[in-house]
Amino acid sequence: MNKSILTQRHENWVEITLNRPERLNSFNAEMHISLRHEIEHARDTGARALLLTGSGRGFCAGQDLGDRDPAKMDAAPDLSLTLKEYYNPLIRLIRSLELPVICAVNGVAAGAGANVALACDIVLAADSAKFIQSFAKVGLVPDAGGSWSLPQLIGEARAKALALTATPVPAQQAADWGLIWKSIPDDALMDEARTLAQQLANGPTVGLGLTKMAIQAAAENTLDQQLELEAQSQKTCGATPDYAEGVSAFLYKRKPNYTGQA
Repeated sequence: MNKSILTQRHENWVEITLNRPERLNSFNAEMHISLRHEIEHARDTGARALLLTGSGRGFCAGQDLGDRDPAKMDAAPDLSLTLKEYYNPLIRLIRSLELPVICAVNGVAAGAGANVALACDIVLAADSAKFIQSFAKVGLVPDAGGSWSLPQLIGEARAKALALTATPVPAQQAADWGLIWKSIPDDALMDEARTLAQQLANGPTVGLGLTKMAIQAAAENTLDQQLELEAQSQKTCGATPDYAEGVSAFLYKRKPNYTGQA
């Protein structure tokens, strides 16, 4: 039987692939558990960057509705349990990782699948990809952090319109709006994503991780709180071997060799 999650380990970074292509990589319980396990294992074994993508013709169509047929259920489901047990821990995990997480969206990203992608730090998408807040089509609200990330990224007006109409957003439009970073020709997507993952993994990853944390904190902090956070983060970074290496490489005009050590 095919695994719902595929993991490829590189020297200092990990590529994780959603692998239910026959279901457009839609989530079921097994896939959730496997994905979180692989992300946690990558973190705990010292990966310095993660790359998340999907197999087949889509990135992720969100929740697999195959087991949600009302005609086969005795009562209405408590959908909050799915969020609390699976999606919310996944989004919190991705956001809490003190290392860069890249998402390569290789095709449609719909519903929770779109919002899992948007929880990542850098999102690249194939030109043919589309982002769809499809919840309105089945009478639901955006979840997997979507009601938070959408207005943060593109503002309230566009967030409401996308959520209320379920209008697909092509990759280039998503990039133009600031929803994602780049739209890339389909045949170049994975090469560019892997090159970026390697570049970040070879970087001063303590500083990169703290940069991620600081930018995420800015949405909630006052200016004074953010200035203090910057000072504390700079103190931590200044004590790392990578700071000394970076300064030495700059002064002596050579390529730095970062180790990612704290």
